[in-house]
Amino acid sequence: MNAANPECRPATEEISGLIERVTFHNEENGFCVLRVRTPGHRDETTVIGSLLSVTAGEWLVAEGWWVRDKEHGLQFKASTLKTVPPTTVAGIERYLSSGLVKGIGPVLAKKLVGRFGAEVLAIIEKRPAELQSVDGIGSKRRERIARAWLEAKHVREIMLFLHSHGVSTSRAVRIFKTYGEQAIEKVRENPYMLAKDIYGIGFATADQIAQKVGIPKDSLNRARAGIDHVLLEATSDGHCALPLEKLKVAASKLLELAEAIVEQALSQMLTSGSLLLEEIDGEPLIFLPHLRKAEEGIAAKVKLLAGMPTLYPPIDFDKAVVWCERQTGKMLAPRQREAMKTVLANRVVVVTGGPGVGKTTFVNSILMILRAKGVKCLLCAPTGRAAKRLAETTGLEAKTIHRLLEIDPGNGRFTRNESNPLACGLLVVDETSMVDVPLMHSLVRAVPNSAGLILVGDVDQLPSVGPGTVLHDLIESGVVPTVRLTEVFRQAVDSQIITNAHRIRRGQMPDMRGADPSSDFHFVERDEPQNIVATLVKLVQERIPERFRLNPIRDVQVLCPMNRGSLGVRELNTALQRVLNPVRPGEPSVERFGWRFQMRDKVIQTENDYDKDLFNGDVGIVERVDLVEQQVAIRFDDRIVRYDFGELDEVSLAYAVTIHKSQGSEFPAVVIPLATQHYMLLQRNLIYTGITRGKRLLVLIGQKKALGIAVRNDRPQRRYSGLLASLRGREQTAANRLVGVQAWT
Repeated sequence: MNAANPECRPATEEISGLIERVTFHNEENGFCVLRVRTPGHRDETTVIGSLLSVTAGEWLVAEGWWVRDKEHGLQFKASTLKTVPPTTVAGIERYLSSGLVKGIGPVLAKKLVGRFGAEVLAIIEKRPAELQSVDGIGSKRRERIARAWLEAKHVREIMLFLHSHGVSTSRAVRIFKTYGEQAIEKVRENPYMLAKDIYGIGFATADQIAQKVGIPKDSLNRARAGIDHVLLEATSDGHCALPLEKLKVAASKLLELAEAIVEQALSQMLTSGSLLLEEIDGEPLIFLPHLRKAEEGIAAKVKLLAGMPTLYPPIDFDKAVVWCERQTGKMLAPRQREAMKTVLANRVVVVTGGPGVGKTTFVNSILMILRAKGVKCLLCAPTGRAAKRLAETTGLEAKTIHRLLEIDPGNGRFTRNESNPLACGLLVVDETSMVDVPLMHSLVRAVPNSAGLILVGDVDQLPSVGPGTVLHDLIESGVVPTVRLTEVFRQAVDSQIITNAHRIRRGQMPDMRGADPSSDFHFVERDEPQNIVATLVKLVQERIPERFRLNPIRDVQVLCPMNRGSLGVRELNTALQRVLNPVRPGEPSVERFGWRFQMRDKVIQTENDYDKDLFNGDVGIVERVDLVEQQVAIRFDDRIVRYDFGELDEVSLAYAVTIHKSQGSEFPAVVIPLATQHYMLLQRNLIYTGITRGKRLLVLIGQKKALGIAVRNDRPQRRYSGLLASLRGREQTAANRLVGVQAWT
């Protein structure tokens, strides 16, 4: 062996051997660290290089040179690496033991090789029925092994296809699960499908493949895909539409094409009906049709309900209030009594107000009175945590909106609609500020025309993650009677979290003058980002758990204004995982999609998964990492859900989450880092929402200047939508729309 010479690189040489262990492999870029047993050498050799996919037991041929690493000693740095499936019995056993095939671990691999020898790989692929001759393998397990082998083969083929087009291979499993055995054929035919269908793959990746398979840069198919992408990106920023000129400019910039080609593609899309052009308040807007239809559907149903007389049984109001106060032991304030008259006199009502203003007592009183009169009441909220809290505060069953509407996992559609409405006389929706346009449309479609609807929410919080500002628009329209509760009750005045939240809502800085140690609200001033991180980690790891007897993983939640940066979700999750759940020797873990997952990790679901009955924002704890089955088991409340390793892009660590993701949840202790690096997102409603998530303790860490910027900034980004216009009756007719399209084209 030639040790590395610092003056010049040694001549390249070739080594080969059996891969004993894959120490590290990055699926994004192929970088790997391998332990290889090479003929003629007593000890295993460390080989570093790049491979698309690699499995222990494969035979490796490497070309490169020797280097001496300060920390790891002598290594072989490969310029090229090639692997071939193993042919020796020892290699095949290691290959099958490596986790290549779900369901085969070291014990079963040894049995299979003992029974079939070097023929075992051919048996699995071509004659799987023979596997049942091995002790412990029945028909079900045999089918599972054969299916897993076939899937692994297809996934590798997809990886090779993606890699040959210069694209990361980490989504290969999801592509196979979406498109099946025809995946490569479908992607080659229309690469832009990937951007629409595969979570985590954007237009740039799909476009890269399209260029490689020969789709011209100026093709109208590409232009249409680019326009679609710009509009879909806009929905993730909360828009239901984009102004015509803004869309053309954004699409031209994305596609790097002349505006004339974009206009031609847009004209085709408008004529075919795949997009809608509508003038609202003098501004031409381009809509995705399903969002405009949803807005019009919400407006039509809400106006229908608002215009109908109440169908509640006759109620002696004064007598009912006295009875209710006696039952609950809580007196209703004069404003609450007036508000209750409004609710009982109308078919659809919005109830809004900040923390501590008695929304819970108010809603409970209405439910108590109407249920005593025989009215069937249903309760729901947008997230699992919000529904659970609603159930705890009312003592009644509450479901997520998705579960209430009985979603069909097969197609993602709701079973409940106007043809199969909910069986109720009253529907109460909590945390309505979180409900976006598509979900609200599905919900109101399922409300019977004979029922009442109460929408409860804090309109001063952040709007929904999805498109639209439904609660704001309903209030602003004047179509729906709105009850705004403002009086902060005596028991809530003692909480500085609540009093400071209301100060912030009014545009005033929170009271931070020498906070009492027993206070539930604290501001810890730190100027430098590295000092903010160090203080935050120490607070979460030691000081808060010790002083308040809280579990640092389960009870303390860090909320960030943004995902990126040194004070963003990604960096803080890595820092907090390191101290709250450090690696334990011998305990299994898995690295996927930029995260390491291990037992006891707190994680958050980042997309709706109807098959798993899980929704964006659900939080769970990792209970098991199974390297044989290649699955991670995560506990969400009272049930365990299993994820294949290739599905772990659906979850991320949740020691820190964005304030947006925390909506609908409350936590015993909340810690929020604040710095001017968050400038673009420092808004009053963001800080107000974050602060109101804390139940027993709220700690802000960072710069007073950043807090001041947020409190003063009451100009949230405009969301383009047509709901308010539809509620106010300013929507265009279909005929006018067609005239508008013809005039523009």
